[in-house]
Amino acid sequence: MQNKPFSIAIDGPAGAGKSTMAKALAKSLDAMYLDTGAMYRAIGLYMLRRDAVNNAAAIAKAVEDVDIAVRYIDGAQHLFLGDEDVSQAIREPEVSMAASTVSAVPEVRERMVALQRGIAEGQNVVMDGRDIGTKVLPNATLKIYLTASAEERARRRCRELEEKGMPESYEKVLQDMIRRDYQDTHRAASPLQPAEDSVHVDSSNMTIDETVALMRRLAIEAIEKR
Repeated sequence: MQNKPFSIAIDGPAGAGKSTMAKALAKSLDAMYLDTGAMYRAIGLYMLRRDAVNNAAAIAKAVEDVDIAVRYIDGAQHLFLGDEDVSQAIREPEVSMAASTVSAVPEVRERMVALQRGIAEGQNVVMDGRDIGTKVLPNATLKIYLTASAEERARRRCRELEEKGMPESYEKVLQDMIRRDYQDTHRAASPLQPAEDSVHVDSSNMTIDETVALMRRLAIEAIEKR
């Protein structure tokens, strides 16, 4: 029983710091980290390049054949479209919005959920996204709903974009954040919502280290109770 794999599901809105904190949590627990949002971004980028982001029928058809793969290089997750490493390209703001749009297509979510479950099977894993606790890992050892105010999330995203040399105005980032929240919570396919048995963590007034420490305590308690 002690060797039974554990899974930590972290859901929450855009800009809540899920990827950064989930990655740190996975490292502290010696578990594999899977950034599911990056997988949707890769699909979004694929459709942007084909000018098909707003064509649900084209998206549903193309997602069956798109060659998407997750590979780990020097311990870091990389996303590939065919032979192209798109790990940096998928971080552009327009790709983020495209990811939200394509993820509303049921066929996209079906394929991504199957891929994500396959990657996580038999592993100690920390996975973050929008529907991990509700759809991908409904039997996760621990489910966390990580959030922060829209204003704080917009400030964090602005800092992140500035550090990457892609500055945007706070007003634009905030409006994009609010629009993304609406899309994610109102889509028909797996809308963003907390799992009934999730633990809510609001990081609005917490540092990254404080948030990760809290999540680690929650994870260890849940793992020990298995």
